Amino acid sequence: MMNIFKGFAKDESGAVTVDWVVLTAAIVGLGLLVMSTVTDGLDTAATTMTTDIGNAVAAGAALN
Repeated sequence: MMNIFKGFAKDESGAVTVDWVVLTAAIVGLGLLVMSTVTDGLDTAATTMTTDIGNAVAAGAALN
């Protein structure tokens, strides 16, 4: 019975899988952090562009 526990303690076959899971979780976490940081700036830029395009179309219509 002790040989089974010793063999289990020395077995490293799943260690690589654990490493990949941790690395993947870190990458996903960093991606979410970047996305939450950039989202506010993109919303502001989109709103500004919509306003500017609307003003340009209105000014062009006023010239015709």
